[in-house]
Amino acid sequence: MKTENVSRTVLACGVGAVIAATALLYAPDVAPGLFDDGPPPAPGPAARAVIAANAGAQASLPDLAALIDDREKWLKKHPGDETSWAVLGAAYTERGTRLGDATYYPRAEQALQRALSTDRRNLDARLGLGALAGARGDWKSARSWAEGVRQDNPARWSTYPLLIDAYNGLGDYKSAQKALERLEELHTGGAVSARAAQMYRNRGWREDASAAALDAVARAETGAEKAAALARLGDLAWERGEPEEAVAQYGTALGLVRDHGPSLAGRARALAALGRTDEAVRDYQAALARLPLPEYVLEAGELYESLGLDGDARSRYELLRSRTWVNGEVVLGLFEADHGDAGAAVRRLKAEWARGHRSVQVADALGWALHRAGSSKEALEYAKRATDEGLRSALFSYHRGEIERAVEEYGPARRHLAEALRINPYFSPLLAPRAREAVAALGDPPDELPKDLRREPPEPPAAAPKTAQAAQVPQVPQEQKP
Repeated sequence: MKTENVSRTVLACGVGAVIAATALLYAPDVAPGLFDDGPPPAPGPAARAVIAANAGAQASLPDLAALIDDREKWLKKHPGDETSWAVLGAAYTERGTRLGDATYYPRAEQALQRALSTDRRNLDARLGLGALAGARGDWKSARSWAEGVRQDNPARWSTYPLLIDAYNGLGDYKSAQKALERLEELHTGGAVSARAAQMYRNRGWREDASAAALDAVARAETGAEKAAALARLGDLAWERGEPEEAVAQYGTALGLVRDHGPSLAGRARALAALGRTDEAVRDYQAALARLPLPEYVLEAGELYESLGLDGDARSRYELLRSRTWVNGEVVLGLFEADHGDAGAAVRRLKAEWARGHRSVQVADALGWALHRAGSSKEALEYAKRATDEGLRSALFSYHRGEIERAVEEYGPARRHLAEALRINPYFSPLLAPRAREAVAALGDPPDELPKDLRREPPEPPAAAPKTAQAAQVPQVPQEQKP
């Protein structure tokens, strides 16, 4: 491919952060004088990728590949261009995240460190390293890089998406909310609405999350960004237990980006809930070919198991065991708890907790692993932490209900198991039927209130004691009849 004449002014704006949850490239607004050589030509694919990043939009994968190829060729002739090294490193990180291919991450680190070696205060390179840490699931390092950039330049808006992700990964939801508020002050657009939708969802504000996600669709600048926003709408519909709506949203996203991995996996999940299992299997296969994430492998395996396809299920589970996954501790912990060695799951997840990764997802998975390993009393503390934060998750409620049933707290168990089915009656092809069985086994709540809630009838007043004078009053004899 011929090296594209990407404007130096465009590149000088930098590619500041990769949002791990949605894999969006971010950069500050495009500077004036975008094209210095007269009227702007029609941008080529590499320039389109940078322009999309500058607007906070998601570039298409072909454009992103063109940008990588362009900067690689440029840097062979101009190895001292630290700006292009930072752009290349950020592009490697995004491509690796969106393809589920961690082989891009060492290349990203090398490029970003090369940029940093020339200028230790290079904001683009520092944010790029923070984004790379987030993609690898190292939220402490991601927070450290982003907070350092914020200290040096508080008005740089592209810092705040990375901070939001890092704080969420560490379970610091108050700081994540503050970072979102600052982001909304500094920038607008579909990417900001998408971050707001995710934050509202985490707090259990479903209507607000849906409204923000719709706004993200309306504000999307590229087909790739619109597909990601539509997939978010599909996720929200699925979590509400509305598989038909979810299928529609994912289908619209796939009409824009034919092989959009999150939409393929989401549609597979919803199709399975509707009983369209052949189509669900087809979509899972396509999703895994496109974006082989551990959560999709586990979902496909559990669907196969629910259908009695034990050989196919075992092949998926073996893939989870045999492959090295990046940022998959929660999924692998849940997998071991349900299908493997619960003790190993506890050790894995306790190590994650000790790293400071104390999100509700880690709390839920650790609680479930402890329960499956026979430590249900210890597990209950983590299950409560997961469900009390705000996120309305059918899986979290199910886990808490089963843990409460194990410790003989039958009233709360009944309430949380029923709540899981109210939130989403299709939340898992394996666990939703078990939730229904558990509710049936617990039966209806007793008519009598629990002892600690009963109001005992008041004691009757004690009889007044007889006074000495009353005791000495002689009785009048009855008249005798003549």
